Amino acid sequence: MSTENLPQSPEQASRKPRVAVVFGGRSSEHGISMVTAGAVLAAIDRTKYDVLPIGITREGRWVLTADEPERMAIADRRLPAVEELAESTEGGVVLPVDPANREVVYSEPGSVPKALGEVDVVFPVLHGPYGEDGTLQGLLELSGVPYVGSGVLASAVGQDKEYMKRVFTSFGLKVGPYVVIRPREWQQDEAAARKKIVDLAGEHGWPLFVKPARAGSSIGITKVDDLSGLDEAIAEAQRHDPKILVEAAVRGREIECGVLEFEDGPRASVPAEIPPPDAHAYYDFDAKYIDSTPGIVPAPLTEEQTAEVRRLAVEAFEAASCEGLVRADFFLAEDGEFVINEINTLPGFTPISMYPQMWQASGVSYPELIDRLVQAALRRSTGLR
Repeated sequence: MSTENLPQSPEQASRKPRVAVVFGGRSSEHGISMVTAGAVLAAIDRTKYDVLPIGITREGRWVLTADEPERMAIADRRLPAVEELAESTEGGVVLPVDPANREVVYSEPGSVPKALGEVDVVFPVLHGPYGEDGTLQGLLELSGVPYVGSGVLASAVGQDKEYMKRVFTSFGLKVGPYVVIRPREWQQDEAAARKKIVDLAGEHGWPLFVKPARAGSSIGITKVDDLSGLDEAIAEAQRHDPKILVEAAVRGREIECGVLEFEDGPRASVPAEIPPPDAHAYYDFDAKYIDSTPGIVPAPLTEEQTAEVRRLAVEAFEAASCEGLVRADFFLAEDGEFVINEINTLPGFTPISMYPQMWQASGVSYPELIDRLVQAALRRSTGLR
């Protein structure tokens, strides 16, 4: 049911829109979500929006947290956690399940539940499973609450690298060689599953990249240079997801491009290039978040290459039925063709992350970026669209 045409009370019409920033979560990207949330909470326009910070613990409990963005940063190479900011060890937040009622309620054992007011839009800054993958989006659709970013289908496609590649291929976008190992394959015939990977290396050469199929932030990924490292890489990927994806290396330059939903549709930012990090084998988790390997913005491309990668980024956004925002990651292969690696429906979103940097270089500041995403969410109805 759409809440688009529900009547507004005088109180609703006169007050500022209330934005619930939801962060943390049950995935291995819990800490990065906290860092993203801190940046959003610090930059969102408090003269324009009321803000309600809601954390999800690693166990899945929804809690009120302190509105203290400075405590959500990486400190001494250590990631923050929701539990450190929770206002109570027992209290919990409950979202509405009635599309006609957007009242958020807080309750503690032995206490009368307390109404926290209505939420007009949710800004989910959850990375990975149980947040970025369509699960939270489905809950918000049932609740009739608008939210920033892609819907259920696009979020699920954007999280699952196998089906993302299948969608892109069906729309004519070029992807690199890969194989998928599902948990049942591995359990029933481990040798046959391993042979699929070895055959990929035999056809396309080493190195291979072994990845969890449904994770992000480069967590659980291993660059494998020969057969001796394969089993360890598989075990590491399976720690994060029983389904794994193995990709052949695409030799070329790493190029990223941001897509943002404007009033007249999606537009692409100037692209960026990710140079090979000096201290890392590839652009892994530490290179991205701990050592903050800088990207080159804008990417040193020809006008024709820039126009092409921007066009392809919007095509990828549309192919997966995305909304709000996407970061599209490509390789500019040695033959001059762009190969799409993946999209992120909720990319890294701190001011030093590549997505905001690309839009900063395109004339959209970080606070304006947040505002545009919230306004795009408020323009959309929930339900089928």
